[in-house]
Amino acid sequence: MAGGVKTRLILLALIPLFLAADVLWWARYLWSVVFSTYRAWKLAISKDQNANTAFNGSEDETVSSRAARARDQGSRWGCILCRLLDAIDPDHCNKSKGT
Repeated sequence: MAGGVKTRLILLALIPLFLAADVLWWARYLWSVVFSTYRAWKLAISKDQNANTAFNGSEDETVSSRAARARDQGSRWGCILCRLLDAIDPDHCNKSKGT
């Protein structure tokens, strides 16, 4: 997408919408933790994908999936993160591949 002044102004104008969406996300997430753990996991995955995008990854992939690929390629950060995540949830990175 072009990086002209108009595009930048549009992106800046979206900030209030993003902030409102974040407030709604947190409210829905807390509600879902109590009433629908399935929906809470879906919301958690959406934040995970958002974080991956913020760290220059694909918007369609979670940090765990990216870490698993990095680990498999011998990357130090992938090995460390997968070791940490696998300690919390056994085999987490392998289960997360492709998500």
